[in-house]
Amino acid sequence: MFKFELQAQSGQARAGVLYTPHGAIPTPVFAPVGTQATVKAMQPRELYELGATLILANTYHLYLRPSDGLIARLGGLHRFMAWERPILTDSGGFQVFSLDALRRIDDDGVTFRSHLDGSIHRFTPEKSIQIQHNLGADIIMCFDDCPKPHNRDEVRAACDRTHAWAVRCLEEHTRSGDPARQALFGIVQGGIFPDLRAESVRFLTDLDFVGYAIGGLAVGESKAEMLATLDCTVPLLPADRPRYLMGVGSPEDLVNGVARGVDIFDCVLPTRMARHGAALTRHGRLNMRNLEHAEDSAPIEASCTCYTCAHFSRAYLRHLVKSNELLGHQLLTLHNLHLLLTLMREMRAAILAGTFEIYAANFLATYRTTNKEAPAPTSL
Repeated sequence: MFKFELQAQSGQARAGVLYTPHGAIPTPVFAPVGTQATVKAMQPRELYELGATLILANTYHLYLRPSDGLIARLGGLHRFMAWERPILTDSGGFQVFSLDALRRIDDDGVTFRSHLDGSIHRFTPEKSIQIQHNLGADIIMCFDDCPKPHNRDEVRAACDRTHAWAVRCLEEHTRSGDPARQALFGIVQGGIFPDLRAESVRFLTDLDFVGYAIGGLAVGESKAEMLATLDCTVPLLPADRPRYLMGVGSPEDLVNGVARGVDIFDCVLPTRMARHGAALTRHGRLNMRNLEHAEDSAPIEASCTCYTCAHFSRAYLRHLVKSNELLGHQLLTLHNLHLLLTLMREMRAAILAGTFEIYAANFLATYRTTNKEAPAPTSL
């Protein structure tokens, strides 16, 4: 039921298709994040119309509420959220490790307190896989230890734990799951250290996962460090398997990630930015709260073909944002997702045409990043 077909390459950028039980995913692809079985401010119908082919849901949050058992009894996540295209679930590892004072790690797993009511729970590799079996997503992830990227001793310990847990996840998936229905991906760790990243790739590829994720990035390192880590990691991954960069989704990061051979991305950024009144554009971010938009009759972006830009002015969107109207969240979310999904389709077309390097250089030359630590935009 799972097959990755590599169709073309332009430089290091790849175009392919990942076949799943719920349909084909053309790559490169961006997956909108539906943390609690909903992409915030979006109806599934709108996601279909935008052309989304993959969305992500969160194991930790759905385990706590409404519970993976309830979702399983109601027919699984696809039926529960009325989404018939592919779904990816993360392992819950990142959320658990983000709890800081609310969790305790040992070599067997993690004990943590719910952020909802303080109740005590425990995730082990086996438990994470069992929850993801109940949720029923097409792509599921190994339970991993996601450390801060700069402390070598902590990263070393996290790698060892991640590798041991990957073995246990694979064993549990083989024992109690259906590998023909759900594809298990391994997660490469190693912080910003090239030798630890290489070691992690060697260990995980020996286990022969359906696909490989690059974890532990966009968690505190600079943009330059992230790109350098991708440069030393992605080429080591198997060419015949999909490559997934977890938690990365700004326009410039998508272009730079695709340029380095990444196939799958996800991030809360487009929906979170919309809820904070920001619009993503081909030239950078716009803060729609700014006074400069108060009497502006232009759309967010003149070249954009989304519903928001076709019907509404910056002045109206600023009014909605300043008034904290729900429609403002909805319209900005729709625009932000439209931009990223369109960007991915354009990059795929450029790869198939053999012109990706020209496309990427032109995009980055006119893109204004808001991160002062970012490398020069024209650097691929």
